[in-house]
Amino acid sequence: MKLLIGLDGHSSGKKALEFAKGIAKRVDDCELIVAYVIEWSPFTFQTPEENEQRHKRREEEISTALERVVNPAVAALSEAGFNARGRVRHGNVADTLDAIAHDEGASQIIIARSSEGGITSRIFGSSTANLVMNARVPVTVVA
Repeated sequence: MKLLIGLDGHSSGKKALEFAKGIAKRVDDCELIVAYVIEWSPFTFQTPEENEQRHKRREEEISTALERVVNPAVAALSEAGFNARGRVRHGNVADTLDAIAHDEGASQIIIARSSEGGITSRIFGSSTANLVMNARVPVTVVA
């Protein structure tokens, strides 16, 4: 069994990790895939020079996300005896987590509800709501 754990870089991600660990303890041969998605809009039109800078910034963001969020979570899971690895991707959070789960053959996506919201989520919907409504595998939202 493979479980995909979506982290957001906030303390709420610890709840998702703890929930996933609880499932993994009860299941033989369970792999935990820790994922972090960096919001990335494809709707930005830029010059070739700006695109070059954007690519450089993208690589720096991946490195930072690995260093600060994903690698520490994977290390903690591994030290606790779990089979774990990480992924960082750019894109729409809901779509990208769903794509990672599909590509990896994950049985479930586990995320924590974030308290962030505001006008943007009221207009466009939250990443959590979009993931729950559109994912191709079951999604567990940890409060």
